[in-house]
Amino acid sequence: MRFLRQILESFRFAWQALRSNLLRTTLSLLGVTIGIFAIIAVFTLVDSLERNIKTSLSFIGDKVIYVEKWPWTFGSEYQWWKYFQRPEASMTEYKFLHDRLETAQAVVAIDFKGRVTVKNGNNSMSSLIQGTTFEYNDISDVPIEQGRYFTQQEIDVARNVAIIGADVAGNLFPSQDPVGKTFKLNGLNFTVIGTQERKGESILNVGGNPDIKCLIPLGAFAKMFHSINPSISIAIKGYDDDPGLTELEGEIRGLMRTRRGLRPTQDDNFAINRPEAIAQAISGIFVVLTLAGWVIGGFSILIGGFGIANIMFVSVKERTNIIGIQKSLGAKNYFILFQFLFEAILLSLVGGLAGIALVYALSFMQLGTLELQLTTGNIVLGLGVSSIIGIVSGIIPAFSAARLDPVIAIRAK
Repeated sequence: MRFLRQILESFRFAWQALRSNLLRTTLSLLGVTIGIFAIIAVFTLVDSLERNIKTSLSFIGDKVIYVEKWPWTFGSEYQWWKYFQRPEASMTEYKFLHDRLETAQAVVAIDFKGRVTVKNGNNSMSSLIQGTTFEYNDISDVPIEQGRYFTQQEIDVARNVAIIGADVAGNLFPSQDPVGKTFKLNGLNFTVIGTQERKGESILNVGGNPDIKCLIPLGAFAKMFHSINPSISIAIKGYDDDPGLTELEGEIRGLMRTRRGLRPTQDDNFAINRPEAIAQAISGIFVVLTLAGWVIGGFSILIGGFGIANIMFVSVKERTNIIGIQKSLGAKNYFILFQFLFEAILLSLVGGLAGIALVYALSFMQLGTLELQLTTGNIVLGLGVSSIIGIVSGIIPAFSAARLDPVIAIRAK
């Protein structure tokens, strides 16, 4: 109990010392403030970017492999001339994989057509049209707000029905319930059977922004936009018990090579794409940003740490006489040590809190489609780094104060 009381007393001494020298305290914590601000701001930016990208990727599916003509390869050595000669994925290949794949939950054929005008009376807008087969909602996130999803019969007979995005619903049917109403698409009437929840803008609208999208049966899509042998993407959903989807990828490769009659010595003439490839390509940018934040913040914190250490040595010098009196009255070495160590930690923590407060204020800024969010983890990181800097900066001055001889300290001027 006595030990705890002395610890609290040390804390009180430290707080009074900081309050009595406000200008010096403020100048000392500026370096830590700038450093913590730089590090936590970068971490917040990276976390927000990752969250935004993951949200975007959720609309093209989790544990999904896409079989297409073009690979999702990022870099300077993209051999487009080689990929250009490949055949497009076809409906016959979709049916072949759909019937034979044993390690897949769902197999879907997808096709897109952008900038297509959709109309309802005098209301019109440019929309992204996506044709798909029945199991699309098993592959991708299709949050229905009103109405329902397709039935198997609607897909099989290529009925003119559509699930429309929030922007399409708002533009074509303002202040109305769109479900059951019709609109014009490429000169044909389509009936709205459902509307999707609003997603909002994001950095990566992979697969197209659902808010401006019209989902229709692939058969209806093909009748409008293709004459013979449409080009498609084949999306295949794997099982959770297939780590890395290695079994599924191997089975897809084997079936596709068999279907296209490739000899063992021939390279694949199709691409097996994964949404993770996009995230991996961007992860390099995140690494650079994080490193830059640590470097910039590290220099600022280092300068702030030296500043705190310097101020602590000055404080020890100014209060040497008081230290001597405290020791002569029975104060233990740890009481003196904690007194100065707490002062250094408090100084650093106040600087860290100021840096975190600046990041919090920054999170209210509008950065286009990016929403900054200061997480609890980043707050804890900032306070943890501040505490460590305070301990490292204050430990030597605190030890020097604790080891002072009381007789010599009292005589000090």
